[in-house]
Amino acid sequence: MLYISLIAAVAALIFNPPGREIFSAIDWHTLGTLFMMLTVLEGFKKENVLSPLVQLTTHFKSVRSLSLFLVFCVFFTSMFVTNDVSLIIFVPLTISQLRIAGKEKYILPVISLENIAAVRGSLLMPFGSPQNLFLFGRFNVSAPTFILHMAPLCIMSGILLVIFIYAITAKEKDSLVFASQNIASSGFKRWFYIALFCLVLTVIVSRTTLWPYAVGIVFVAVLIVDPIVIKKTDYVLLATFLCFFVFSHSVSTHPSVAGFLERLVAGNEYWVSIGISQIISNVPAAIVLYPFTVNNAGLIYGLDTAGLVSLIGSLASVINYRIYVREYPGRGKQFVKTFTLTSWAFFAIVAVPGYLLSSWPFC
Repeated sequence: MLYISLIAAVAALIFNPPGREIFSAIDWHTLGTLFMMLTVLEGFKKENVLSPLVQLTTHFKSVRSLSLFLVFCVFFTSMFVTNDVSLIIFVPLTISQLRIAGKEKYILPVISLENIAAVRGSLLMPFGSPQNLFLFGRFNVSAPTFILHMAPLCIMSGILLVIFIYAITAKEKDSLVFASQNIASSGFKRWFYIALFCLVLTVIVSRTTLWPYAVGIVFVAVLIVDPIVIKKTDYVLLATFLCFFVFSHSVSTHPSVAGFLERLVAGNEYWVSIGISQIISNVPAAIVLYPFTVNNAGLIYGLDTAGLVSLIGSLASVINYRIYVREYPGRGKQFVKTFTLTSWAFFAIVAVPGYLLSSWPFC
């Protein structure tokens, strides 16, 4: 994904050489927040901060019940801590627990459903995803109005997730048996990372303009207390995000491209946003397409559905992919295959209802 995004960014820069505005066009807020979350959660992993949650999962006696728990943890937490953060928290937990229980064959189907849960759960709230946050600030509607418009798609998606989980676990009859786990950690460092996690969540929810100071605090604090975690932060993922932002800015500011988008988008927001997101992802697509939009509902419904079509459709999916291939190097193709089949089956069901609902204007 880094190579693809880098090639796309370089090609776009050649196509439309940038000026100094390229630096202000990059979403440093998103990159800074992602850096903080990746770093803190790397500390969570090192210090076994989520051990109480790990112990809770051992009480489930079937793959179905465990899958329902994990998928809906992602579904509901994504509404409040954003879809990418929710995946960063729960996908590693899912991989480790299914591996320990000897049910590795379910890892790919379950984390693919967690990807769907993150994409569809997060659409309910204005701050559930970066594109929602960006568009909510421009729609000039109240939070209750926003939630009311997004609720039908969210509820339908929750019901479908239950059906999908029952389908993939239909043939599994064996009970889960978890091997004993030796979980050790430093008490100080555990609370240190919990405190930093609370700081990051406060930055996300409050939308504070002081976020650069929070990034500095996290970096310096971890560098002093636990420098090895700074080295383990996933900088490849951060570089991938950066390249996508450069690409989207360079393309959208070219006069010919802007004129084409103006003719293409108006009145076709739903399908165009889904399509464009498969090239530049839904967060950059939101930034590119909003100035040319006349139907806000069509735009946001399309962007929040785009993550079901391909890996690039949502940057949250890129995060999911990245987590998996770090655990299973060389198995990226298997991830893409399972993810695509599962997501397309879901997309085939929700695409038309989303399109029909897009005629309901935000007001």
